[in-house]
Amino acid sequence: MAELWFVGLGLDDERGLSRRALDVLRRSEVFAEEYTASAPPGTLERLAAELGRPLVRLDRARLESETPVLEALARSPTVALLVVGDPFAATTHVALRLAAERAGHTWRYLPNASVLTAAAGFLGLMPYRFGRVVSLPLPSPSFAPTSPLDRIAENRSRSLHTLLLLDLRPEEGRYLTAGEALGLLRERDPQGTVVAEEAPVAVAARVGRDDAAGFFGPFRSLRSVEFGPPMHAIVVPAPELHFEERAALERFRRD
Repeated sequence: MAELWFVGLGLDDERGLSRRALDVLRRSEVFAEEYTASAPPGTLERLAAELGRPLVRLDRARLESETPVLEALARSPTVALLVVGDPFAATTHVALRLAAERAGHTWRYLPNASVLTAAAGFLGLMPYRFGRVVSLPLPSPSFAPTSPLDRIAENRSRSLHTLLLLDLRPEEGRYLTAGEALGLLRERDPQGTVVAEEAPVAVAARVGRDDAAGFFGPFRSLRSVEFGPPMHAIVVPAPELHFEERAALERFRRD
């Protein structure tokens, strides 16, 4: 029986790891995945140098197959999966945890900062006023779901904010930017039935990093803003804002 550690990297580089996390990584066979989120360039290379051995990168297909991690658990007493953000913000990692249990192994969890809460905190929004999180996929000629708009409408009808997580494919160098995402929302809602042109929208860019930036303004204005490098997240606020939320958002206003 081996032990599988799920280690959160947090929202910036390797400096966001706790001392306990580093202790675990030093004595583990380490895998790293960046398909659910992406660390700043050079993060994994510097961490590998600090640990004194390479990290094995797993793309989505290999991680979802579960084979590399389960094979490592069969040969090593301690295995770690390093995840940008918080490990269990992604259902794939919960599935791997269950697979390890079925194979007779134990697991441990070292959480870290996640965009699921950090975006709200950075912008100054109350986290308990958020509804269901929405994921917006990269555009495809044969795939243009309207379900994200349905979720936004549902949350707004309950006077809740909506966090939109934007798709990425780091292995292809593709990241859905906030500007592109706002354009997709308008393409799929041309009349502005769900999010009108004058509706307030916020963008949190590179939350947790030194160059984090926030943006707030009407939908029509933010569509033409340059948000800088990824990663980005969008928040569609509830129709009514608490006065402290509005004051916090105003510092990010871009009209």
